Formats: sequence, C-alpha cells, structure tokens
Amino acid sequence: MDAPEGPRRFSIVSPLLTAQDAAKPDQYGTLADPSELEAILGDGETSIIVTPGQEAKLLFGYSVPLALTYLLQYSFSLVTIFVVGHIGTDELGAVSLATMTANITGYAVYEGLATSLDTLCAQAYGSGRKEQVGLHLQRMVLFMLIATIPIGAVWLCSGWILAALVPERELALTAGRYLRILLASAPGYAVFESGKRFTQAQGLFKASLFVLVITAPLNIVFNYVFVFVLDWGLTGAACATVLSNTLLPFLLWIYVYFVYPPSLECWGGFTRAAFSNWGPMIKLSIPGIIMIEAEWLAFDIMTFSCSYLSTAHLAAQSVVMTVCVVMWHIPFSVSVAVSTRIGNFIGAGALDAARVATRTYVVVFFVMGAIDAALIASLRNVLPKAFTEDSEVIEIASGVMIVLAIFQMFDSTTALANSVLRGLGRQTIGGYVNLFVYYVVALPLSLFLCFGKPHLELAGLWTGCVTGSALITIMEGLYCKFSDWRKAVESARSREE
Repeated sequence: MDAPEGPRRFSIVSPLLTAQDAAKPDQYGTLADPSELEAILGDGETSIIVTPGQEAKLLFGYSVPLALTYLLQYSFSLVTIFVVGHIGTDELGAVSLATMTANITGYAVYEGLATSLDTLCAQAYGSGRKEQVGLHLQRMVLFMLIATIPIGAVWLCSGWILAALVPERELALTAGRYLRILLASAPGYAVFESGKRFTQAQGLFKASLFVLVITAPLNIVFNYVFVFVLDWGLTGAACATVLSNTLLPFLLWIYVYFVYPPSLECWGGFTRAAFSNWGPMIKLSIPGIIMIEAEWLAFDIMTFSCSYLSTAHLAAQSVVMTVCVVMWHIPFSVSVAVSTRIGNFIGAGALDAARVATRTYVVVFFVMGAIDAALIASLRNVLPKAFTEDSEVIEIASGVMIVLAIFQMFDSTTALANSVLRGLGRQTIGGYVNLFVYYVVALPLSLFLCFGKPHLELAGLWTGCVTGSALITIMEGLYCKFSDWRKAVESARSREE
C-alpha cells in the first residue's frame, strides 16, 4: 500500500487509522489528544510514542470490565455447583467429575485454540488490515466446530470412559449423562470464545461484559426454574448451562451489530477464503492448547492426589483452589489486554513502543501480585470459613493460604509472560516451557513434598506449584527479554491471507 503524501498520523492501535478514528473513546489504546497524535509519525517504519503513565492508565481502565467479564463467566460453574449441592451429595460429586472432564477434554481445547486469535486478530488490527480480523474469526469458528466432533465423541462416551477410571461406577455414569446434555452447549461456548477475540482485538472489552451482565443473572434464573420449579434435577442444571452458553454468541452479535456498529469495519462478510490458509492458525493453536492443557491437567492431578491424604484435605484443596481461581481471574483478565496491546504494536511494527509498554506492565503486574498476595495472607483465617464450618478443613486450608499468597505473586508474573508471548505469536515457547516445568519439575516436586520425607501434605503440593510458577516466569521472561522482536514483526507481515 503506497503511503500518502506528507506526514501521516497514527493511532497507537493501527497505523492506518485517521486522527478522527483514533478519537473513538471505546477503542483500546487510542488517543484523543491531538498533541499526542502529532507525535505519532511514520516514515517507512512505524514510530509510536507511548509513556509508562499512559500504559498504566489504559490497563487500569480496561482491566475492570475484563475482570468482571471473566468472573461472571466463571460464575456459571459456581452457580451450577451451588444449585446441584442442594439436590444431593451424589449429584454434586457427579457434576464435579463431569465439570473436570469437560474442562480438560473440551473447554481447555477451545481456550487453547482461541489463543491463536490473541496473536492473529491483534496483529492484523494493529497493521491496519481490519477485514483480516473478521477473516481470522471465520477460520477459527470453522476450526472449533470441526474440533467439536472429537470432543463430542468423548463426551458422548464419557460415562463408559469414566466408569473404567473411577471406582464409583454409578457416579461416573451420572456424570456421563450430564455431559451428554452439556454437549449441546459446546458450539455456543466455542463461537463466543472466538467472538471475544474479534472484539478484544479492536479494544472493545466492554462487549463481552455487556453479554455476561445479561447472561449471568439469566443463568441463575434458568437454574432455579429448571432445577427447583420444574423439578428436572441434574438434567435441569445441564439445560440451564446449555441455554446460557448458547445465548452468549447471539448477544455478542447484537452488541456488534446494534450497540457498536463501527466494529463492523473488521467484518468483510463471509468469504471462501475462510476455508483456506489455516496453516498460521493451526501453528499457533497447537502450542496454545498445550499451554492451557498442561496447566489445567497439572492442577487436576494435584486435586486428585489430595484424595490419598484424607477427605478433609480434599475439601481443603477445593477451598484453596476456588480462592486461587477467583484471584487468578484478576491478573489473567489484565493479561488479555496486554496480549492485545502487544499484538497491536507488533502488527504496527512499533517495537520501541512495545518495549516501553512491556516494561510498564512488569511493574503493574508485580504490584498487582503483591496486592493479591497481601489480601490472601491477611484473610487466611477468614476465607476458609466462607466455604465450610468444618474446623479441621478450616485449619488445613488456613495453613496453606500463606503458600497460596506466594503462589499468587508468581501466578501474576506468569500471566504477564504468557500474554507477551501471545502478543508476539510465540505460543510455542510457552507450550514447551509449561510442559517441561509442570511435568518435570513442579508436579514431581509437589508429590515429593506432599507424600515424601518432608511430608508437608497440602502445603507441599502448593510449594511445588510456587516453584513451578516462579520457574515459568523466569524462563519465559528471559526469552521475552533477549529474543529478537523484529522477527515477530516480520512474521506478522509475512502472513499471506
């Protein structure tokens, strides 16, 4: 594309946006101040001026809706567990088993596939190729729907599979029946995860919040009506999740088409090109799946191991894990904005701005982790009481909260390292590192500290996780610091659509 005559004004999202476009307040990273826009000039290479204060302010402004979005989406599982817990203990156990199976064999796969869009959509938008964002979305939706076929086969046969792995055969069969119904929710979940990346690449982080603000309360209503009013029991809980997940992509479509139609600049309509050139997407998706699966499976193995300690330890692990997941949504949600931001910069070829922004993010995530750690440590004797009245479980969980607080520090920095890798399109590095650290270092160390000579029990399991998370931060952080970021820019520019 030939450059226009005279100096050009650049948005710090896309070098092809005009000053008027850049003034749109809902787009992440755009500048409305004309004096700042004047400083963004391009002559051959993109030169973008950003300041640490700018970046910190932008992250804070967009982290709130992102954090609320992911917490509301997580509430679907919490509501189901709460509702089913009032049906019966066996039903609760079956749903817990089904949820773990769905996470590992389905949802983690969709999440891993979608990480490729964190790179492709953000870089395409940053380079000014807006319609490519919509094209990447179409390819990923098709890819996910194809992936749903083997996922569906596993879920349909899950009752027999789980019965061969779990001693309680009836519990496994009940979980299988639940999963067969839940399968109807998979397409909606998959399309929404793809659609989120379409809007996030444009900085429309309020789009998914708009969807969840509507569906989260509806999910509660659906559960109440189906389970308690219609007395459908476990089937009702599954149907509530199916209906809620199916609504997600439809409400996101409403936001894009009616609430914020300017986002349609990134939608060039359905095209046959969506059926071709899947190579870059698959190349980024596979390590993305490995990254997600390696972590989720490691924590599930850890939880399973607690059953060999005692029922009280297993209950305490559930408490600690729930607190961990809730707190994890804070750095993770901010990391989504970071990966989008870095991807925009890489797509625009603005390496200096990307480096300045990343240095700012290091400080932000360190402070964020410290605050989360301090919060958990100060409430270590209070948090377990919100989940149980069993004194033994409370004592065990409280004793592990200090280790969890330390883990939260490194979990925050790990989220940052992963987000930078996604922005650079280097998911492969994250996949290799996660596999090595979790299964060569963290898990063996956790099991040794728990069951071996130290016999630290649950605290030992989490100490291994702390070590693993710290090691991931160091390894991925060093890679991000010393790797040649110009190659990421070249990769983004060399992709043929």
